[in-house]
Amino acid sequence: MVRRERRMVIVAGALLAVVLAAAGCGGGNGGGGAGGGGKVAGRESTANGFKIGLLLPESKTTRYETFDRPLITDRLGQLCSKCQVLFQNADQDAAKQQSQAEAMLTQGAKVLILDPVDAKAAGAIVSSAKAQNVPVVSYDRLAQGPVTYFVSFDNRKIGQLQGQSLLDQLSKGGDPKRGDIVMINGSPTDPNAADFKAGAHSVLDGKVNIGKEFDTPDWSPDQAQQEMEQAITALGRNRIIGVYAANDGTAGGAIAAMKGSGFPSPLPPVTGQDAELAGVQRIVSGDQFMTVFKDIKPEAETAAAMAVAAATGNVFSGQPTVQRNNGTQDVTSVLLTPVAVTKNNIKDTVIKAGFYTPQQICTGSFAQPCAAAGIS
Repeated sequence: MVRRERRMVIVAGALLAVVLAAAGCGGGNGGGGAGGGGKVAGRESTANGFKIGLLLPESKTTRYETFDRPLITDRLGQLCSKCQVLFQNADQDAAKQQSQAEAMLTQGAKVLILDPVDAKAAGAIVSSAKAQNVPVVSYDRLAQGPVTYFVSFDNRKIGQLQGQSLLDQLSKGGDPKRGDIVMINGSPTDPNAADFKAGAHSVLDGKVNIGKEFDTPDWSPDQAQQEMEQAITALGRNRIIGVYAANDGTAGGAIAAMKGSGFPSPLPPVTGQDAELAGVQRIVSGDQFMTVFKDIKPEAETAAAMAVAAATGNVFSGQPTVQRNNGTQDVTSVLLTPVAVTKNNIKDTVIKAGFYTPQQICTGSFAQPCAAAGIS
């Protein structure tokens, strides 16, 4: 009887050892990072290098190819010198971005940095990557699906900055309800555009008359120009006292429409975003009132750090994080602070940050207004 009990104990002990060993092996392929900054077994190594996919949404907005791509690539090179960056631009085509992502996964990308064309459609990219144990860092726009990390700016705050800047400028001329404003929002498929719009409305509603409002497919400047032309026809040139434009591209389209319709100088104040060179130059010349400067360098460098941490099984740290829900789950996020830019602080913002030099801004016909603004 005693021998039988001993045999049972030995067998039970052996089974327990097998179970524990299996549990230890199974943990190596988990999708999340270990708590406390520990590594997850079986993840990639910066010593050996690995492939990183970088997916940007479009090239109509000049920032992506001029700033985001080189800044992200350079920082990835610093963090993982042996890593290979696979890059694609989707040209504002969600289906094309899906194909690009699938190709990167087939090529062996171990992490994706994704700025989605369409946040909802991009959920398929994120889910496909998750199924292959490939983490996704959502960049600038928050994609749906099981995203690992997200970095962007406080997008509602951006809309509030734009709305408040416009309201303050209109108030300098008298009653801000003395005429109508036109709102030219961003793309209806971009979740950031919804945040900009909500932020602007939180400031403007009840304090101005919104004569016409549009959502602009693909953030197209040409479409924004057509929308502004429709507003001018509907409201009349003399009735429009300001324009909320969600970014510098749509601002350029609205300004072109007003100039083409014979608006006298100075034009009604027009907002913007992204501090594109053309937008900053329009601010210098007086055609555009303001833009929003989002210092892309810390955003790009944070995305690179998140990607390397996720791929190597480490927990991203070093910056304060918040949780943002993407419709699927709460995502650990870093939200950076935007800055309103007018003619009065160009030197202290985009120039001081090294975004542009005075020589880049103050070329040709912009030299004289630059000198008058004390920029040259």
